[in-house]
Amino acid sequence: MPKADLVVVANRLPVDRIQDESGQPAWRRSPGGLVTALEQVMQKVDGAWVGWAGKPGLQVDPFDFDGTHLVPVELSEEELEDYYEGFANGTIWPLYHDVIATPVYKRRWWDAYVRVNRRFAEAAAEVVDEGGFVWVQDYQLQLVPQMLRELRPDVIIGYFHHIPFPAYGLYAQLPWRRQVVEGLLGADVIGFQRAADAGNFQRSVRRILRYGTKRESITIPQPDGTARTAIAKPYPISIDAQSFIELAQDPAIRARAVEIREQLGNPSKILLGVDRLDYTKGIRHRLKAFGELLDDGRVEVGDVTLVQVASPSRPGVEAYQELRDEIELTVGRINGDYDTIHHTAIRYLHQGFPREEMVALYLAADVMLVTALRDGMNLVAKEYVAVHADNRGVLVLSEFTGAADELTSALLINPHDIGGMKDTIMRAIEMPAAEQSRRMRSMRRRVLENDVERWGRRFLADLETFRDSRRR
Repeated sequence: MPKADLVVVANRLPVDRIQDESGQPAWRRSPGGLVTALEQVMQKVDGAWVGWAGKPGLQVDPFDFDGTHLVPVELSEEELEDYYEGFANGTIWPLYHDVIATPVYKRRWWDAYVRVNRRFAEAAAEVVDEGGFVWVQDYQLQLVPQMLRELRPDVIIGYFHHIPFPAYGLYAQLPWRRQVVEGLLGADVIGFQRAADAGNFQRSVRRILRYGTKRESITIPQPDGTARTAIAKPYPISIDAQSFIELAQDPAIRARAVEIREQLGNPSKILLGVDRLDYTKGIRHRLKAFGELLDDGRVEVGDVTLVQVASPSRPGVEAYQELRDEIELTVGRINGDYDTIHHTAIRYLHQGFPREEMVALYLAADVMLVTALRDGMNLVAKEYVAVHADNRGVLVLSEFTGAADELTSALLINPHDIGGMKDTIMRAIEMPAAEQSRRMRSMRRRVLENDVERWGRRFLADLETFRDSRRR
């Protein structure tokens, strides 16, 4: 098996299994945010990617795709149910998102999580070169760093946490809190979206393990009486801003944006929400605020339309099925009350779209609504900002997103405050062009300066520092 100097370990491979025109199995690049974020990083190194191939029981040998060596990890249907839908998304996801939904603690789920994490660690240990880097991604694989360190003490290990890390008072609920913290501390560099998340993690380290911390550094005692140092700090993730700018300049996409407005009846203002269908995204709160604005007569259907894209997410998890039912019931009620023959109050789209269509939607929208109750970063907010080279448009942004730390010129809201959200939406609708321009210019400068390539460079530079110090 060929060895790679940089190995990314993620729950999924960056490709989807499809059938080509002749009906033969083939692969195409996945549209997900993680793939997009790491695409530039991986194209510039001799890299490999370890991940699940996307279908239960699928046995595939390692293969090359677009210059990256892909190493599939096989998962059974039962393992997906217990490790992924169970522990990762029924336990960790709600716990780490401020218990917006109730976490479920099942020992069977935990056992599967340990077993699957070990399989990923073993696959990474097989493919990484002597003294190479392994970069583990996200909450599904929190035990991999320590497992990998035991298997390959020669490699430099990084871990990036894409979702929030909770305050200790919440994290302490986890029956396996010690094992997870120890798993993460197997990494040399532990990255988070926000400074607050890194601080929460360090507090958990102090409370649970009694290890010393100083600024970014954590001192980890070793069995031989020595100690090693890890760092835990924020690396706010971003987007490939230039690719969005280029798409926004495409005449066909700009024409599609005009067409979207026409298909919606050319309202004065289009409000846009783009989310995975997830209870953390605040879609219910957004719909409630918009429905009340219609009830109050502050907006009229012919003048203002809300387009809500809610891409399917985890259909096998009961909480998501219930959320979909609730949202569709709410949309149906509002539209039933306020639609006219010519205009719809809410255009609800429960489907995913290619990037070109998303850019057209961003260009068509006058106001972007990001009302997440808790979000690690929220790249949609940055995508909306990137495409508006004309400095037109308004971003309404939840203060509980990582993006709020950077996009401070957005209209920041507390999504739990429905009255405040309604007032802010009205302010966005009525905002003068000069104020739109001033705010958008400031946000675009930040997004263009701190793009995904810079994010990757910063993280890998800190890993390189650890390799240099080990060589000395």
